[in-house]
Amino acid sequence: MQKFKDLVVLVVDDFEPMRKVTTTQLRQLGLDQVITASNGAEALRLLRRHRVDVILSDWNMPVMTGFELLCEVRNDESLCRLPFVMITAESDRRHLEQAIANGVSDLLVKPYSPDRLEASINRAINWKPRPPKALAAMKEMLAKTATDEPVAQPEKPTVLVVDDTPDNLQVLAELLKDEYRIRIALNGEKALEICHSATPPDLVLLDVMMPEMDGFEVARRMREHPGSQSIPVIFVTALAQDKDRHAGLELGAVDFVTKPIDPDQLTLRIRNFMRYVTLHRSLQAGYDSMLEAARLRDDVEHVMRHDLKGGLAGVIGLLQNLIATDSMKQMNRYQVDQLREAEETSLQLLGMINLSSELYKIETGRFVLEAKPIEVEDILQRVVHLVRTAFKHKQLTISVEADEAAGTEPARAFGDAMLTWSIFQNLLKNACEAAPEKGLVSVKLKKGDMLCIFITNEGMVPIEIRDVFFSKFVTKGKRGGTGIGTYSAKLLTEAQGGQIAFAVSTENATTTLSIQLPLIPADYVESSTETGAERLA
Repeated sequence: MQKFKDLVVLVVDDFEPMRKVTTTQLRQLGLDQVITASNGAEALRLLRRHRVDVILSDWNMPVMTGFELLCEVRNDESLCRLPFVMITAESDRRHLEQAIANGVSDLLVKPYSPDRLEASINRAINWKPRPPKALAAMKEMLAKTATDEPVAQPEKPTVLVVDDTPDNLQVLAELLKDEYRIRIALNGEKALEICHSATPPDLVLLDVMMPEMDGFEVARRMREHPGSQSIPVIFVTALAQDKDRHAGLELGAVDFVTKPIDPDQLTLRIRNFMRYVTLHRSLQAGYDSMLEAARLRDDVEHVMRHDLKGGLAGVIGLLQNLIATDSMKQMNRYQVDQLREAEETSLQLLGMINLSSELYKIETGRFVLEAKPIEVEDILQRVVHLVRTAFKHKQLTISVEADEAAGTEPARAFGDAMLTWSIFQNLLKNACEAAPEKGLVSVKLKKGDMLCIFITNEGMVPIEIRDVFFSKFVTKGKRGGTGIGTYSAKLLTEAQGGQIAFAVSTENATTTLSIQLPLIPADYVESSTETGAERLA
């Protein structure tokens, strides 16, 4: 098809015949540019040397599985936007949830028809690399989908009955019509036409003794065609010799029914086999529903976040305009403080909205830094003002000391203002929580190859958690602590090309966190001056 003409598809499967079958199917869809790999590691090497537009990967492979390949692709900045279709017979919902959470574009259940493959390619090329947001919420919602959201019931399976005798066709059609959709063919050519169509049957009841083209020849041609090679066949025959059964088995027959037909035995055999067909179709429908639910939640969250951000940015802009006008001179100290408090709280809420999505992107390797100059000293002063108010009851002394060697030049870094705000907010909050009453928390800035920020508080990190201080959910001795603050600070710092570390002084009984952020490149040309609301929105 013309729409697929220029696409380059990478097929990854450790089973060579399957690679050939998939390649043939793709070429029949008009996809002539197909490259193949036998495992995930080989696929990665090809991805870094060749242009690829869509990845079709099997799940279970040696060396590197399809899921591991998906994670590697999503963690690579140059590859993370590639559509990725996972081909699987996997039925473990937890594994599939992991694939969805890691940005799979579509799930394709084996065996599949050319029509279903085409639909999957279409979904993949229309896929938008915008991941579901909010880390914990994603897994909870997927779990809810599994238990609370009904999966649409698939339509009846289709049985193709092939016989050159009209009376036999009528008997079989009447026998099966209540449970299945029935199609009929009076000869082999018609049977092959139906099997190779866009809507092939789920099962073929195939007479062996027919003129012009017998049942064995029909089955042989079915196995040679990618669109029909996986369709199961039950031979209906008067032949009872072992050599005939052996010939049928070599052609992939799943069963034999001898004439004259026992209706009860035939319906039982078909019903037993159709359980597999129904399961397969239910799996595909379930996976499609899971993906659609994840996409829908993604869209809803995107709209909500956009609307919330727009409203908050407007409020912040109004507050900042009011603070900047002469009307501030007519306010008393309490009113001014309340106005600034409203500004800082709005900025904090805006940061939380942004952070919920950015942390997920960083963890899954899909965050793209759009670095700009950051007024680090200004952000620090704002956060310090906020924590002074929050920890007023502890009577802490919180100081900010700029680098004297830098003179009057404000401390600036190159990164993302919202992420930087969250780093300082988390770390200063932790420092104030750890400091004793009437204790000291100091912030110092120093400029070198990078901008260094040192946050020191009285009190030492407990020995038990020092080795895992920046790990997720690590906390000790803090009532209501989640163990996310230092973990997120590390992710947010490293996402900006910075570094973070801590040191404990037993002599002074203090803990110092050091954050290093990149400086503004010498060749950077600043296009405009942004307001605080714009930087953090």
